Amino acid sequence: MRFDIMTLFPDAVDAMMQESILGRAQKKGLIEINTHQIRDYTTNKQNQVDDYPYGGGRGAIMQCDPLYNCWAAIQDELGGHAHTIFLSPCGSTFHQEKAKQLAQKEAIILVCGHYEGIDQRFIDECVDEEISIGDFVLTGGELPAMVIADAVSRLVPGVLGDDICFQDESHWDGLLEYPQYSRPENWHGLQVPEVLLSGDHAKVDRWRKKQSILRTMHLRPDLFAKLRFPYKTRAERKFVAELEEEDDDFRNRDPKNLDYRK
Repeated sequence: MRFDIMTLFPDAVDAMMQESILGRAQKKGLIEINTHQIRDYTTNKQNQVDDYPYGGGRGAIMQCDPLYNCWAAIQDELGGHAHTIFLSPCGSTFHQEKAKQLAQKEAIILVCGHYEGIDQRFIDECVDEEISIGDFVLTGGELPAMVIADAVSRLVPGVLGDDICFQDESHWDGLLEYPQYSRPENWHGLQVPEVLLSGDHAKVDRWRKKQSILRTMHLRPDLFAKLRFPYKTRAERKFVAELEEEDDDFRNRDPKNLDYRK
């Protein structure tokens, strides 16, 4: 899978993208992350990429030509169209499902804006979708571009070594990840849960599933509200009953979570 990041700060992006897991994945040829200096595609001696906005207002706007020239050069190199994303606070919010969708693409171009934004005509002409990483504003698109490249890359087969590495994590199936512990067993008087020391893998898996559900309920009620608990088999009813006994909030949860109870 290939990522091409259009930016005014390629060195800053490279410094992050070439390290750790993503760096090793690139050396193995599993992914390819390229940065492109937008200033290299200007047609003026000053390498100017911005100008005042029509209609007045503060700040400057990134111009169409250098953005388009950079984008077109990447398309020519690829020999076809790459899915193009503009990182923008106006875009739809990035989430794990979107990461899964993007992981199916062969090539993605990430456009990093600056100043007060970019010329709308480039967006209309070249951008397939706008994506935001949250309801806040940053000084540029580099951080969001790196977030998306990282989140998508780790879903590419082989990057993490084993699919279970990301399938067990928060948000994969709508739940937050269970709490994790390491040595020592006792730290500042806080003890590792006994079940994790038992060596009984079935009990550990059951405890982790319960903790994921309860953690989601307490920390992310918005996600919990979307969950539906199966209540058809005896084993499912027993599992839900145990949760109801262990946690008052779960016992008093929204009736919508009982859609499958029969």
